[in-house]
Amino acid sequence: MGEVLHTERGTLTAEPPRRGVGIRIVGLSKAFGEVQVLRDLSLEVRPGETFVIIGASGCGKTVLLKQLLGLLRPDAGQILIDGAPVANPGQPKRYRIGMVFQSAALFSSLTVGENVGLWLKEHRVADDGAIERIVTEKLNLVGLADKKHLMPSELSGGMRKRVAIARALATDPDLMLYDEPTAELDPVMTDHIAEEIVDLKRRFRITSVVVTHDLNMGCYVADRMGMLHEGRLVEVGTPEQIRRSTNPVVRAFITTQTKGMGGA
Repeated sequence: MGEVLHTERGTLTAEPPRRGVGIRIVGLSKAFGEVQVLRDLSLEVRPGETFVIIGASGCGKTVLLKQLLGLLRPDAGQILIDGAPVANPGQPKRYRIGMVFQSAALFSSLTVGENVGLWLKEHRVADDGAIERIVTEKLNLVGLADKKHLMPSELSGGMRKRVAIARALATDPDLMLYDEPTAELDPVMTDHIAEEIVDLKRRFRITSVVVTHDLNMGCYVADRMGMLHEGRLVEVGTPEQIRRSTNPVVRAFITTQTKGMGGA
């Protein structure tokens, strides 16, 4: 067991026994003006599962993540995480969510270590020494403990994504959300980030939802996948089932992804 820290939201430890949480989405719809982004979407994600949502740009993947975070309210339907409605602000949450944004979203005026420790410091989780130890541990998980004193501008794109993962892990999440985690990365760094996602699943068994347009990366990290098209989940299955799908929308996406590589 790691160092135990008591906060207003519960107990935080350096190496906590994470439990993962289940997600249940029922009849979710969301529009912006005349544009219908999500249409009567229903989905269940099992505790400890890595669920990947694939689809072309603009199909509603990021909007779905924002609703899981509670940043957007649905026009219809409901999201339950760990059995509790997301849209119920008066109900205390029994879980924590870590979010890895597409752009990494690091604060340019803070060092790597300060970025990772920001939530801990703002919530006064512990004294500076304890926070420093947690920051070092989380950076060590993504192989960047020696970069703690650098500024984000001194890092490669892949390193910034890994710092963003470390920052999300600093909250000891039960649920991790990844928004296009390999966007704008070269193939080598894409592989590194995919390995990080898989390794964190093996270590901590937390629930993860990954949205991506990268079919190969999605198939590598997923337990199950869903294809989002025009606001609807048109197919859900294992990576192998998705690759062998006869659904014309899924086949068109796969063909586009594998063009020039001999097919799926």
